Amino acid sequence: MPAYSFEALDPQGATRKGVMEADTAKAARSLLRAQSLVPIQVTPVTAAGEASSFSARWLTRPVFNATALAIWTRQLAGLVTSGLPLERALTALSDEADEERERNLVASLRAEVNAGSPFAKALGQHPREFSEVYVAVVGAGEQSGQLGTVLDRLADDLEERQALKAKLVGAALYPAIVTLVAIVIVLFLVTYVVPQVANVFAGTQRALPFLTSAMLAISAAVRDWGWAMAAVLIAAVVALRLALRNAGFRERFDAGWLKLPLVGRLARGYNAARFASTLAMLAGAGVPILRALQAAGETLGNRAMRADAMDALVLVREGAPLASAMAQKKRFPGLLSMFARLGEQTGQLPLMLQRAANQLGAEVQRRAMQLATVLEPLLIVAMGLVVMLIVLAVLMPIIQLNQWVR
Repeated sequence: MPAYSFEALDPQGATRKGVMEADTAKAARSLLRAQSLVPIQVTPVTAAGEASSFSARWLTRPVFNATALAIWTRQLAGLVTSGLPLERALTALSDEADEERERNLVASLRAEVNAGSPFAKALGQHPREFSEVYVAVVGAGEQSGQLGTVLDRLADDLEERQALKAKLVGAALYPAIVTLVAIVIVLFLVTYVVPQVANVFAGTQRALPFLTSAMLAISAAVRDWGWAMAAVLIAAVVALRLALRNAGFRERFDAGWLKLPLVGRLARGYNAARFASTLAMLAGAGVPILRALQAAGETLGNRAMRADAMDALVLVREGAPLASAMAQKKRFPGLLSMFARLGEQTGQLPLMLQRAANQLGAEVQRRAMQLATVLEPLLIVAMGLVVMLIVLAVLMPIIQLNQWVR
């Protein structure tokens, strides 16, 4: 039964808004009049409570961000686990929603469930809010009759993934701020302070020190061609983004990224941890290993590692054990294939994959913190050296002028 959002007037003249289910918009108006309400506007609830136009789709943010989706999943898992029917659980979440878009989204899910659709199918109609992995896990939970347990495990996975991402962002935030401040300070010194020195010594017939001359040349180049440099940089970034849309170039680019000395190891570990965690969650929910392997591979942001995961899928489909298939893909850490082998030998593959994900995630956090700890003083020292060179370029002609006066 479709869901409709309405705006109506009660007998006291106050405006009331909400969401209701009805066969048609006309039936929804009749239900409102039966409640002594005067309908003003009745509109069907769309995929996320938004207009279905192209601009509304791309210019509005999703209803759930990563944190909100984890919280919502945890709340739903708690209600379902406590024995509440899914329809009533969705009704409770819809009533408790603070934002109208979230209320409309949950009401749309409830309407689909009331109409007899599986919950996973209802979620699949909202791809902006729920990923394919999310829908696959929920579908496996419905089929196994363990929806509450699966939702709880899914919430754990979302929270762990968000925590890992937050720690990586936190480790990179301070170096990024230091770098940005350093660039702004150097540009200010080069484009404003150094030219002032040039004006002071413009009337002298003495040759300026080499460092000062070099800094003046750099300053003139930045002031005269800075806009062109910025335009070339922007054009290069746009061209790179367009080139990354090509599947072959993107795979080669990501493969090269993995070969970088420090960042490459972090990227390998992060993608492997995400892959192992997703695969463990899907396998634990009862999803067939081939389908789970494909879904987990599609979550990888690095296209080179995604291609390796798809190659491993082919090997597993041909009868190879998961551990041996992963061991042949050198971009994945050996720890993953080792734990997969232990899981296959003991019959506890989901548990061992989750342990591998935990260890890989912990290793990524440790390396990220080490890298941030090393980068912070290096950036400060580099900034100090650049500023020192600029100050020397300013002071050297002044010292030279004092010697001439003597």
